[in-house]
Amino acid sequence: MDPYRVREATLADLETLVRHRHAMFAEMALPGDYDTMDREFTEWIKGALSNKIYYAWLAVTEEGDVGGGGGLSLLPWPPNPVDPGHRLAYVYNVYTEPAHRRRGLARVIMGVIHDWCREQGVTTIALHASEFGRPLYEVLGYRPTTEMRLSLSRKEIHAH
Repeated sequence: MDPYRVREATLADLETLVRHRHAMFAEMALPGDYDTMDREFTEWIKGALSNKIYYAWLAVTEEGDVGGGGGLSLLPWPPNPVDPGHRLAYVYNVYTEPAHRRRGLARVIMGVIHDWCREQGVTTIALHASEFGRPLYEVLGYRPTTEMRLSLSRKEIHAH
């Protein structure tokens, strides 16, 4: 990790953040409309970074090349028996550029995210693990939960 430093992402990194999200889903072979996602995510991230809804970090070489990154949204969350806190950090967009893989960048980014959460007093962190990321997250202590998901189509939403 020595040739890299981790810094917080800014709006100047918008193109990189969008490219990472696109590449992450493409490498997982997730079907869908990538052009619309890129356009919508670009608009979303502008507001989310500015309004402190989304926080992101990038691992950068001394030359300024981005090797990887990741981020989180801090969500209001009701207390529960395991965590009486009021917030949940949801991690996503963890991605390492192909030329920078196998150097521990995702682990370092996750370490920065964990440290940030500790500083903020956030004790519960959730994420969706791809098959590529699952081994790392398991080593870091993440465990499967009972979460389920339903995705409504835009057509269904607009029909009502």
